[in-house]
Amino acid sequence: MQDRRRLLVAVNPSASFGKNRAVGPLVLERLRAAGHDVTELTRPSMAQLHEATAAALAADRPDALVVVGGDGMVHFGAQHTAGGTLPLGIIAAGTGNDVARGLGLPRGDPERAVDALLAALDRPARRIDAIRVTGPSIAPLWVAGAVSAGFDALVNERANLMRFPRGGSRYTVAILRELLALRPLEYTIEVDGERRSERGVLLSVANNRYIGGGMHITPGALLDDGELDVLLVSPIGRLRFLALFPRVFSGRHVGLSVVRIERVRRITVDAAGPIAAYGDGERLGDLPLTFEVVPGALPLLL
Repeated sequence: MQDRRRLLVAVNPSASFGKNRAVGPLVLERLRAAGHDVTELTRPSMAQLHEATAAALAADRPDALVVVGGDGMVHFGAQHTAGGTLPLGIIAAGTGNDVARGLGLPRGDPERAVDALLAALDRPARRIDAIRVTGPSIAPLWVAGAVSAGFDALVNERANLMRFPRGGSRYTVAILRELLALRPLEYTIEVDGERRSERGVLLSVANNRYIGGGMHITPGALLDDGELDVLLVSPIGRLRFLALFPRVFSGRHVGLSVVRIERVRRITVDAAGPIAAYGDGERLGDLPLTFEVVPGALPLLL
């Protein structure tokens, strides 16, 4: 019998619909059956869930925060645990699950995910790095996995503004629309006090190896090495860009002449024109933004 723990479990508001609607109740039932004191948090929106979680953390002082969902819920959990000592547990039940993939956690299998979480409760938390995001128009934010500020961010932005079609096909349409409008973006980048101009179609600042549902975007990235991997794809045409994408899923894009990866601890990215950055699949805000690695900032149950 494990020591009784006080666990706060936050469930993605959208998980009450579709194929994942039973995951939240299953997780709660399993944790309670294991003898833990579990408080469930579900709200109609992420904003309300943030408020309720902050209030519960202040009032209850639990032993861990557990999130049920995809990368968006990991991002959610990081806002409440990064920079502190409260460990974060992850039940990966989303579509991308890139952070869980990078951590080696079960994905799409709630039973195995709960088994892994229960075992992790008997071990000290493992601390990984996190990206601290700051900018003139946002409050400081945390990113666990990776940031997009190029083509894939433009796709996310367009898809979020579309009312039709719904579901996954919305992103397919958004990709096609952005591909037709593909153009080099003009960046101003500052690394270690040195400013330079860059042009590219894809830019990522990564703490994790994976992005976009399994794309092996930065194969050399480590979650606990105290560095960020910055990927920039030089200006290329639509056909070459389409040919590049399959290679990204396997990591075979590394070494191509149009692909550059450098390791940094802090980078500021600006662009000519309004471009939003996305972290862990969530909108962070418009550039310019500064991304800084904070070693060991995020305690996890692994």
